[in-house]
Amino acid sequence: MIDAVTLEVMRNALQSIAEEMGATLIRTALSPNIKDRKDCSTAIYTRDGQLVAQAEHIPLHLGLMQSVVKEVLKAYPRENLLPGDALIINDPYISGSHLPDICIFLPVFYQREIVAIMANLAHHVDVGGMTPGSTPANSTSIFQEGIRIPPVKIMKKGQLDEEIMALLSRNVRTSFEFNGDIRAQIASNAVGMKRFNELIDKHGKEKVLVYLEELISYSERSLSSEIKKIPQGSWQYTDYLEGDGIIEKPYAIKARVTVNEDTITVDFTGTDKQTRGPFNSTRAVTLACVYYVVKSVLNPEIPSNEGISKSLKIITPEGTIVNPDFPAPVSNANLNTAQRIADVILGAFSNILPEKVTAASAGTMGLFTIGGLDDRSREFYSYVETYGGGQGANPLSDGLDGVHTNMTNTRNTPTEVIEISYPLLVNRYCLRPDTEGPGKFRGGMGLCREITILSHSAEVTLSSERAKIKPWGLKGGKPGANSLNIFKYSDGSQEVQPSKITTEVAWGTTIIYNTPGGGGYGSPFERDPALVVRDVKGELISLERAEREYGVAIDPSTLKVDYKKTGEIRKK
Repeated sequence: MIDAVTLEVMRNALQSIAEEMGATLIRTALSPNIKDRKDCSTAIYTRDGQLVAQAEHIPLHLGLMQSVVKEVLKAYPRENLLPGDALIINDPYISGSHLPDICIFLPVFYQREIVAIMANLAHHVDVGGMTPGSTPANSTSIFQEGIRIPPVKIMKKGQLDEEIMALLSRNVRTSFEFNGDIRAQIASNAVGMKRFNELIDKHGKEKVLVYLEELISYSERSLSSEIKKIPQGSWQYTDYLEGDGIIEKPYAIKARVTVNEDTITVDFTGTDKQTRGPFNSTRAVTLACVYYVVKSVLNPEIPSNEGISKSLKIITPEGTIVNPDFPAPVSNANLNTAQRIADVILGAFSNILPEKVTAASAGTMGLFTIGGLDDRSREFYSYVETYGGGQGANPLSDGLDGVHTNMTNTRNTPTEVIEISYPLLVNRYCLRPDTEGPGKFRGGMGLCREITILSHSAEVTLSSERAKIKPWGLKGGKPGANSLNIFKYSDGSQEVQPSKITTEVAWGTTIIYNTPGGGGYGSPFERDPALVVRDVKGELISLERAEREYGVAIDPSTLKVDYKKTGEIRKK
């Protein structure tokens, strides 16, 4: 007998376990990418590989992990797993992500029977390949991007396989952090196993297993109910990826969203063929983008689990940007293509439920990596970070400034951590004034970070988007500003760089990395003048921009609105 109270108790218990797993992983990891930026995710699955609960970490990770657990169980059926076994994988053509995202799974046994699977995914700072960070912007094959790990047992009967660890460690630049982060992932799953068995001790095995399935059914019913409330019909939207790191040309991503009774079909037919460069999104990543947008727009409160996928039909033609053929490179798709796919689906939904969709956000995770030989330790290092930008405005509020949006949710690396951990100097880290998309509700500001490379030459990868096509506004709102990458050399000269580049730079070079702003919502001339004054005082918007874009005339000596002149400007 299923009852609502127990269902909610179980939902929160499982959520708590997933959150504790995440806290364990973050607190025990060695690399700043995980312990400071929190570029990782944790989740609980049924023994058949269905997602049941996830920590509130990164939407992209948990969406694509729905696919990987089932694929791993094909290689290692439950009958081939023993207590104390753990599996590792990072192959994008199985796991769906890119190579730096390493997944580790732990089957949970209770009285010699598998009852669940604990899983986590963590972005490692290096997994080999042609460049530090293992996300080259110019790779043309998956083989150039790092070591591919098929599903194998990293632990057997509770013992870490040191031979496999040695093999993997020899193929990465930062073996010390790699080893520590792998052990942190294993520890995270062990905590999840302990807490799950405690849950069974308290409620009984059969009851817990029944409620795992019921939670999935509840999400399926909830989403199906939400779909029935929205308009029926079909809407299409197209947006463009700005080159693939090899060829500077736009690549179209098209999606047609069709609502039919209690089902949504998202059809990517018409999307361009896969790119030569590393911006191809595996089908699993594309699915994750769809899950994210549908849940966010229809009802963010629906529990994030397998049930969300059951009312969705997703068509991804083979050999395209959204479902490439092996061995197409994929390293940068998570960072940029996934964000563009989300923009395209949101664009379609802006015609279905305009009151629930934001204008375009920065549209990139803003990858910035630097790697080389640290003169202080004589060991290789790999600085990896993704940067936030402007969030798109919505019908009720401004977009947030300098944040990660849509498919990502990581934190930034503190300046002090960068300068302690790497031979780098952070000169500046700030919001970019005048980069918001003007509107009744303005978009968020982009970020600027300026880093100087000290005492050595280094390999640098910059991978961003929206350098040419600005993040779009909605309902009369204007677009946000473009991204802009600049190299400043030791002689004082400067040079604008492509949005996607992997290159070697000399010591003393300063990289100025500017991320896009977010699009605005509604006419800028409808914006409250007091809010424009607030942004001028906060040095986010210039006096000239206030008058030109918002029609608000401000006295520079008093920073007060000249309402008469403002009225005249806005009437025109």
